Amino acid sequence: MSHVNATRLSQVNFRAPDLDQMQNFLTEFGLLLGSRDAQVLRMSGHGDSDCIHLTELGEPAFVGFGLEVADDDALDHLAFKTGKKVDDTKHKRTLFLCDPNGYEIAVTAESPETRTPSEHSAPKINYPNVTNRISETMRRLSGPSHVLRLGHVVLNVASFRESESWYKSHFGFLTSDEIELEPGVSVGAFMRLNIGNTATDHHSLFLLEAPGDASFNHAAFEVSDVDDLMVGHDHLRQNGREHSWGVGRHILGSQVFDYWKDPWGHELEHFSDGDRFVASNRPNVATLDDLLGVQWGDIHPLMRAAEEIEL
Repeated sequence: MSHVNATRLSQVNFRAPDLDQMQNFLTEFGLLLGSRDAQVLRMSGHGDSDCIHLTELGEPAFVGFGLEVADDDALDHLAFKTGKKVDDTKHKRTLFLCDPNGYEIAVTAESPETRTPSEHSAPKINYPNVTNRISETMRRLSGPSHVLRLGHVVLNVASFRESESWYKSHFGFLTSDEIELEPGVSVGAFMRLNIGNTATDHHSLFLLEAPGDASFNHAAFEVSDVDDLMVGHDHLRQNGREHSWGVGRHILGSQVFDYWKDPWGHELEHFSDGDRFVASNRPNVATLDDLLGVQWGDIHPLMRAAEEIEL
């Protein structure tokens, strides 16, 4: 099947039994209320008004995620190739697909108008040999981080190769880093969008063949900068939210990270300063130590547990 390149990771979709609890957590996490009714909660980022986190009322679950394609022609082509029908009853024309692990992939076309990113000024940082801030103080107000957008989704899958083939054949994903347990034995890959010479995140999707059943691993949201991440970290701690891992800087993807859990145990990440690649960058092979390791900061809970067993 000739694939259609996905152009953006648009949203993550969950179910939860209490929309008030979810809204309170996501507000403290740094999202903004987009819209809400008795059945659905839509939360947006500070970057634009689009919904990037959707929760339907129901038993706790990760449902799936959304991808955008270039236009309606691309959406219709994908529908034809998959033998599915585009749903015209939604707010946007949507093609619902099911990946090999049962996750719902909601595919929509980019809006006809040009997507204009919100203005975001880089922080003025003073270095030993470069002065960017003169006669100005650096002060960050306490409160939530400012989530700008959804960055990536990580899935634990039953078969890495089967899932990798499905996402590449449908949406044109490219491998940035493939994870090998040993030479020739791969268990996962960080995959990015294929949008030509336009720089895109090191990964929008990471697939990992992990022990146990297929499951949601985490979703990551980009915040304004590292200071904003740390302010949000303090805010979530002060509000008694469950911390999972961080703060540190990943090896693969390079982003500064901080992981938290929503009231039903779904893991969400704040990140800043991640790598960005273009389509021509070649794939790399990495190890499990690269995956779990950090350049600095809090080591992965699995590695910490292994160290404690050795002690």
